[in-house]
Amino acid sequence: MEIKLVFLWTDMLIYLLLLSAIGFAVYSIRFEHLRSPWRQVAHNRLAMVAGFVLFCYIIIGLCDSIHFQERAADEKGQIVKDSQGGIIYKPDVLSVLDILVTSIRENTEDSYSAPLATHSYSMKNITLPDGKQIRTYAKLKYEGKHLFGTDKVGMDVFYRALKGIRTGIVIGTLTTLIMLPFAIMTGIMAGYFKGWVDDLIQYIYTTLSSIPGVLLIASAILMLQVYMDTHADRFENIIIRADTRLFFLCVILGVSSWTGLCRILRGETLKLMEMEYVQASMALGVGHFKILLKHIIPNIMHIVLISVVLDFSGLVLAEAVLSYVGVGVDPTMESWGNMINAARLELAREPIVWWNLAAAFILMFGLVLSANLFADAVRDAFDPRLRTK
Repeated sequence: MEIKLVFLWTDMLIYLLLLSAIGFAVYSIRFEHLRSPWRQVAHNRLAMVAGFVLFCYIIIGLCDSIHFQERAADEKGQIVKDSQGGIIYKPDVLSVLDILVTSIRENTEDSYSAPLATHSYSMKNITLPDGKQIRTYAKLKYEGKHLFGTDKVGMDVFYRALKGIRTGIVIGTLTTLIMLPFAIMTGIMAGYFKGWVDDLIQYIYTTLSSIPGVLLIASAILMLQVYMDTHADRFENIIIRADTRLFFLCVILGVSSWTGLCRILRGETLKLMEMEYVQASMALGVGHFKILLKHIIPNIMHIVLISVVLDFSGLVLAEAVLSYVGVGVDPTMESWGNMINAARLELAREPIVWWNLAAAFILMFGLVLSANLFADAVRDAFDPRLRTK
């Protein structure tokens, strides 16, 4: 099967984040003060169970981040080429996850069906062989094979929930990747240089904090939507268009969410500046860069790591809220927020369709709970005060 790889903006950032995580792991192995906290995490059974659940989510997200297009073929299976002899590819952009769950993806019904049901959820008019019509519950094409049932167009809800994992992980991780440089740089500069630098940075993050986050995100997304509508020719297909909106949403969330960590790092840097070893280095004429690199940054990294893990679950929930109010990811992209938004109308119909909401809630609950449990273990292991006790 001949394919053409498709690299989306969020895919490349995920690859970069994966390489960074591998590099940090290799770096941590070299130093005992970094290996010791992770050994403490490894001895926590609850943390390891949560870590395993997180690992499963991450693997699914990575499989859904390798995109490609299959070559087009005619009815005889021959490769279709254009007038210049180039291979024509199908417009659909698939991922490795789509291939792994092909049976779930292609097992579609006519409309709604309940979880593990054998018959349709609503009564239909069926024509009997003798031409007589009756109204009854029709048999499904794939009886009992839909774990969470199907949606309005007959798509498997479990497949949609699995596809939402990548969106949740992208929002949680890439937003953090964008936010960290702002928070670390400004927080350390404000606490170390003080004076007008501290006043300027405080003014900036106080101003940003005074703007309601939802309004800031909504205005940015609406401006992007206007740009995409007026320049539709710059987006080859719906996938690239939806990914651009997802990437821009991560940027907006990152720009608007660095202020909290900046405040914490500023306070911690101010405290470290009063320590004897920092005062001694300054008295001996050690350069600013060396003091920051040797004394300040290593002593705040535990706060950065703890904040990153704790903020992840909050960002995952933020995606659901933003999509629910219509300023989140593109409606064509599979996400838990879009599923919850669709369930709003489904809960008002008769009979009630509840499994769209349940599927999104269960998978979101699993990701957020495992992230919080793992974060608690990481906090206990890396917090110097807790380790001292």
